[in-house]
Amino acid sequence: MLYFIFRYIKTTSQYLALLLLLSSCTVLQWRDSDLEIKTTFQEKNIPTSITYFEVGSLDVKVRTQHIQDKKNKINIIFLHGSPSSLSAWNGYLKDTTLLKKANLHAIDRPGYGYSKFGKELPEIEPQALVISKLINHYKLENVITVGASYGGPLAARVAAINKKVKGVIMISPAIDPNQEKNIWGSKFTQYWLTRWLVPRGYRVAGDEKTIHASEMAKIDGQWNKVTVPVIHIHGNEDDLVPYTNIEYTQEKFSNIEIVTTPNTGHEISWARPELIKPSIYKMIETIETSNP
Repeated sequence: MLYFIFRYIKTTSQYLALLLLLSSCTVLQWRDSDLEIKTTFQEKNIPTSITYFEVGSLDVKVRTQHIQDKKNKINIIFLHGSPSSLSAWNGYLKDTTLLKKANLHAIDRPGYGYSKFGKELPEIEPQALVISKLINHYKLENVITVGASYGGPLAARVAAINKKVKGVIMISPAIDPNQEKNIWGSKFTQYWLTRWLVPRGYRVAGDEKTIHASEMAKIDGQWNKVTVPVIHIHGNEDDLVPYTNIEYTQEKFSNIEIVTTPNTGHEISWARPELIKPSIYKMIETIETSNP
């Protein structure tokens, strides 16, 4: 979401004007409180719970929304992009068909939502470690990680370090270090003179963006550790994370399916869930078949 705004800002004066607007508008934080979430889902008659998982060694506390049914054997973990929060996945968490097939867990990544909001953990490896520890803590089995944008490579990285992950779905993943775009406006989150003007969620996004290419380069040679089925979904008109990232994932992952959504851009994970859900259903069926 940050990049949809920043890509149209071309001058310093335009950006400073935007900063003043954003810094005065607390609603632009892309997060719902526990009470707001519970109220919304109660109105839909969908039982839900919210927990907080703490990793003291990393000074991280992660908020997770759970929708569970003891009859379901599959667990899906949703990982959002930036800036965003677990509420970006509402279109999935309220899907009654999906609720019958799997337990759903949406996570506020570190620094977003109510996971120590504004306290960033920009490196991908410790984020993956946190999610892996969360999986173990809640004793989740037959896990499918679903990640959008920044959350895409994170979903795949978790699969590389935790064997309970049986499938990965990456949506518009920013994964190829050589195709990572520089967003002009995000530089202002790094300047001491302007950083204080930027809302906390945008600062976290800027910090992640600044080092993302180098973070991807660190694990470029390790994707062969992901042997579970991977589905990469990408809009062929994505002007934020190039569609040609599919060439990278085809090269790096041994068990991958590419799904192209025609005439669509980067927003498909939250704006067009109907394009994503068929792949989720397919992954559920694949895991159920291989783990009867």
